[in-house]
Amino acid sequence: MSKSMYHYLREIWKQRYDRPELVQLWKQRIMEWRRQPTVVRIEKPTRLDRARTLGYKAKPGIIVVRVRVRKGGLNRPRPNKGRRPKRMGVYGYAPAKSTRLIAEERAARKYPNLEVLNSYYVGEDGEYKWYEVILVDPHHPAVCKDKDLGWICEKQHRRRVFRGLTSAGKKMRGLRKSRGLRGTVKYKWKKKQRERKLKKRHEAHRGARLIAPDEIREEYHAGDLQ
Repeated sequence: MSKSMYHYLREIWKQRYDRPELVQLWKQRIMEWRRQPTVVRIEKPTRLDRARTLGYKAKPGIIVVRVRVRKGGLNRPRPNKGRRPKRMGVYGYAPAKSTRLIAEERAARKYPNLEVLNSYYVGEDGEYKWYEVILVDPHHPAVCKDKDLGWICEKQHRRRVFRGLTSAGKKMRGLRKSRGLRGTVKYKWKKKQRERKLKKRHEAHRGARLIAPDEIREEYHAGDLQ
């Protein structure tokens, strides 16, 4: 079965740190991106396969911008009054938003007449992360007539990024459902509920040791009696 061009683009993206020629290419890109402004409009997406998955189309009314966000936690201004160092409260403040959502908000402030459709990760170094944000003009006829993007022209979607309605915003708000995937919180909770129902779980201590079911316990005692 033949595979599409986007399949091979995804495979190349996965190998960007394994193949020497791609490693050199990414080093050059990162050095170039560092010298650019925080928000830069680009002609076409760096990851075309990812952009198309998230709704990008090469048509009027849709643009892509690359946004730089600083990595790491935040610090507060140091108090100028008397405190012992432990109570200064300077270090260890992490932002409540993800860096991806911060990038979307910066792009929306730079282009106030456009709406954020989605975004994706493109690279990072020791100090910054870069994301590409897909922006859509909700007043452009080509967008409003599009069967896939026409919904964004309705008034209830105005300034959606600042109301936590993008994909990054919903993830930050905890609205992403796990669908019971292995290893997720919902999967573990269901497993615990099942163990409680079968009386396999005793939670008197943090170890939560397992208790064998009644049938196994009866067989065990019957074996002792024999």
